[in-house]
Amino acid sequence: MVDLNLSWQRVREGLGLASDGLHTYEKLVSRYSEPHRKYHTLQHLAECKAWFQVVSKFAQHPDEVEAALWFHDAIYELKQHDNEERCTSWARTVLLEAGAATSSACRVENLILATKHTTLPALPDEQLLVDIDLSILGASEPRFAEYQRQIREEYSFVPEAVFREKRRSILRSFVDRRRIYSTDYFHDALEERARANLQRAISEAE
Repeated sequence: MVDLNLSWQRVREGLGLASDGLHTYEKLVSRYSEPHRKYHTLQHLAECKAWFQVVSKFAQHPDEVEAALWFHDAIYELKQHDNEERCTSWARTVLLEAGAATSSACRVENLILATKHTTLPALPDEQLLVDIDLSILGASEPRFAEYQRQIREEYSFVPEAVFREKRRSILRSFVDRRRIYSTDYFHDALEERARANLQRAISEAE
């Protein structure tokens, strides 16, 4: 079981945040608990944190990766297309006002933007963060099926035919990659199962 409070304490201590830590933690938890969320919830955050505990040893700047995990879906408005940019703005404001180094805040911003998944991550910490975010694709078959249902519930306002078409396109974009996971750790651990999950989901969306 992941202790999210302990995770936030690590971020505060690692980045030297001197103030307002509890208030920010409560705001983050409140954001991830919003009723319109079905997948991008505290469950998703906790699953990401669980993976981070396993792979943090591979990070060049682990405190910044952990901070980016906290903020990467902190703002999630279903009909907006600039959620990641808004997350980076909030993260930068919080971190700088609490005393983080400018260089750390900038790296956290770039890490969050990498989770847009529009381009392949280039830097090692970005690759690690993105692989953590995509770990759900390589989850067990029951958890992946639950994830699929959660995504559909989040986008319940989208007509079924439109949703299926868009969903197929997104899933195929991952299958068409030479590697879904950039890091060797996640590639070895999850790549095969992720491809099986994705192929099954694409078939179900036909």
